Amino acid sequence: MTPKLEIRGATKTFGSLIAVSDVSMKVEHGELRAVIGPNGAGKTTFFNLITGFFPPTAGEILLDGQNINRIPAAGRVKLGMGRTFQITEIFPELTVRENIRIAVETGLGFSLRGWLNRADHKRVDDACDEVLEMGRLTPKADRLVGELSHGDQRAAEISMTLALKPSLLLLDEPTAGMGDEETYQVTGLIRRLHRDSKYTIVLIEHDMRVVFHLADQISVLAEGKLLAEGTPAEIAANEVVQNAYLGKAE
Repeated sequence: MTPKLEIRGATKTFGSLIAVSDVSMKVEHGELRAVIGPNGAGKTTFFNLITGFFPPTAGEILLDGQNINRIPAAGRVKLGMGRTFQITEIFPELTVRENIRIAVETGLGFSLRGWLNRADHKRVDDACDEVLEMGRLTPKADRLVGELSHGDQRAAEISMTLALKPSLLLLDEPTAGMGDEETYQVTGLIRRLHRDSKYTIVLIEHDMRVVFHLADQISVLAEGKLLAEGTPAEIAANEVVQNAYLGKAE
């Protein structure tokens, strides 16, 4: 079967700086892949290559077997690629439902329409309810997002991404800056999306508890290069990874 996502020899240079160097990776349908590595390893640049924010200097990015090198970020969203960022991207002055509604209307192609008929209103309302339930946010639907905990804000952002109906979800440090309770909450959401809703997920994460609890496969980047990849057990036992990264982790 054709992989959901395939990266072939991806390289990104900025002048004389080599941020990502000849990285290859295959992510199968339904897989949860974690990308780890120390600060400066090139993880976010690698995500930016996948999602179209940077063009690769060399190499190929394929989604469902299609080369998407020349397709911009917005076009990749239309092909089924959804992404969250290190810094939560939401509208804090709006309610959770209003945030979700914006994403739902965009996903349904209604964002530029000044009015909706009754049938389209129902489609939007039903889709909002479905996304809110998926994110376990229904009880908080009418609260301002800016008033919520960091964990709930992250859940709202992930839910907005789900409203666009992605088939591939890329999460950039989804538990960054969270305490144990919020980390548990967001980890639970990611687990449900992967195991129950069968999303293919690639995530960057620094919290090794989250990585080893969730991931099917782990890829380790160091200095822009792919250092190792394998199952959590294989990565935990890899002496090269231990010396380069895991042994230095807090």
